[in-house]
Amino acid sequence: MRDLRIVFMGTPGFAVGVLQTLVESGANIVGVITAPDKPAGRGRKLKGSAVKEYALSKNLKLLQPKNLKDENFLSQLGALEANLQIVVAFRMLPKVVWAMPKYGTFNLHASLLPQYRGAAPINWAIMNGEKTTGVTTFFIDEKIDTGAIIAKKEISIARDETAGSLHDKLMDLGSGLVLETVKMIAEGDVTTEIQNTTEELKEAPKLNNENTRIDWSKPGEQIVAHIRGLDPYPASWCYLVNGGEELKAKIFGVSLTDTKHEHTVGKIINDKKNIWVALEKGLLEIKEIQLPGKRKMKSGDLLNGFTFEADAKVV
Repeated sequence: MRDLRIVFMGTPGFAVGVLQTLVESGANIVGVITAPDKPAGRGRKLKGSAVKEYALSKNLKLLQPKNLKDENFLSQLGALEANLQIVVAFRMLPKVVWAMPKYGTFNLHASLLPQYRGAAPINWAIMNGEKTTGVTTFFIDEKIDTGAIIAKKEISIARDETAGSLHDKLMDLGSGLVLETVKMIAEGDVTTEIQNTTEELKEAPKLNNENTRIDWSKPGEQIVAHIRGLDPYPASWCYLVNGGEELKAKIFGVSLTDTKHEHTVGKIINDKKNIWVALEKGLLEIKEIQLPGKRKMKSGDLLNGFTFEADAKVV
């Protein structure tokens, strides 16, 4: 059995769940690498990452390099004498970093590679209407998410799944897979598999203002999948045109009905408690919405103080 000295690299909450599982399993974490503090909130005060907060709570050695090729950082990293590095939701590593440890550097990715390589695999799997997804561990190489696969675990995507609920499921699933991968490496019992790229690959690019906008001309099921895949963060959005005013609205909980109608696509229909949007086929009920400068609220609460004009629509 190999004596492993592990450096963990990660930044958001997804990575914290994995790090916590490693710590609680008794793994020897000799260092944690995370992003530098960033301004946050209305006061724009510097705030550390979720991984930093957890690492400090456990008195783990912490490094926050701005430049991963900086000689001072590389010297500090080398001084930790790690023989294995684990990466979860971090940034691309230069070869001088990932090639440093004796037993390599492996990454946990929230998809069944080679499908959904990229920054937002959880979101895109739901947005594209997939029925299954999973997690993969693989050894890092020169490109993004292309290295030799160590292990995978698959999970079903529920019909009402959101990015938030799937995130938590995959964090738990991934934590277990990381432990299994560490055990295999410790026992010297790793058999890798080169990624199969002969099939048609679906990508998971970074989310932006363009690809999170709702296209109301699409079929209802696709619109619902798009909204769920971005709930709760960063949230799908559209413009609400109401009485000559154009508001950027974020849309959350929705449901689809096959109600027949003669309205134009995008028209808003509402009563005192409910809001619907006319689609090409059927109506989409909006259950939660957020207007600029307001908190997210249920449609019934919004209608208590907001009036939709007769020509109100979403675009």
